[in-house]
Amino acid sequence: MDYQRLLEKAKKESPTVSQDKGRFEIPLAKGHIQGTKTIITNIQQIADQIDRPIEHLLKYLLKELATPGDIKENGSLILGRKIASEEFNSKIKKYSEEFVFCKECKKPDTKFKKENDVISIQCMVCGAKYTKQG
Repeated sequence: MDYQRLLEKAKKESPTVSQDKGRFEIPLAKGHIQGTKTIITNIQQIADQIDRPIEHLLKYLLKELATPGDIKENGSLILGRKIASEEFNSKIKKYSEEFVFCKECKKPDTKFKKENDVISIQCMVCGAKYTKQG
């Protein structure tokens, strides 16, 4: 093959790069403490913004916060103890660093795929791919 054909083939097989230059921001948790429980009202918005399944995010947060919790019909997350918003937001940031941002180029443009107990994360910017137990 000549150079031009190889170049065209490489362009077709390369991952598409997001043209959105806007800054990626993880929403801060909104909620309140009610008795001995913490209620987070925007957990679905957070999961949507970071483009991860809410079930995976919830499993991670409950383990990291060492508390029981459940999502109610209205989409609110009810946690079994009082948790400061700073602690909750830091756990979401830690989750994002582990499961959202690419380890190579540090961009948030990654795709998440879970099969059985193996999670694969592929960067749509640089093409890096890695797996984790999950």
